[in-house]
Amino acid sequence: MVGRKEPSPGLLRQLDDLARAVFPSLSTVLLMVLAAGPTGVPAMVPAAALPCIVFWSVFRPGAMPPPAVFVLGLLQDLLTMSPLGIGVVTLLVAHAVAVAWRRFLVRRSFLAVWLAFCTFAAGTAALGWLLTALLAWSLPAFAPALYQAALTAGLYPAFAFVLSRIHGVMRRAEEVA
Repeated sequence: MVGRKEPSPGLLRQLDDLARAVFPSLSTVLLMVLAAGPTGVPAMVPAAALPCIVFWSVFRPGAMPPPAVFVLGLLQDLLTMSPLGIGVVTLLVAHAVAVAWRRFLVRRSFLAVWLAFCTFAAGTAALGWLLTALLAWSLPAFAPALYQAALTAGLYPAFAFVLSRIHGVMRRAEEVA
């Protein structure tokens, strides 16, 4: 009705809204911690973080704000024992580019989004390599950066499949409410 205030949402509704708001960040933290386990693959943590951050930045940017990306980048640096700031900068740059390209990517096919993500993966690996070189004042081997980019790009379809299903469930829950 006109002029009447809507009743305040109940506790369960508020908890549901909160859960949908923090799910992208918390699930990314969980995946990063799991990826840091004894797999013997040091590039698994960035390969788990970047697909989640780019996916949520494109399809639900409000749920992946820059402060959350900063914390995820710091966690990536701590889990991979890389110099502090490299993961933060690379993930924040990837987030900013994903948000900037959001309107273009949302309307594209999976293949187009995957190709764009491959560019994200290569760009973040190259940026990480460059930052490492600047901090060390020497050129590190480029093969690990290539391996990280290839692993990250190769894992994106699996991440996108699961995350798109979760995103669909979240959208349907919001439409009902």
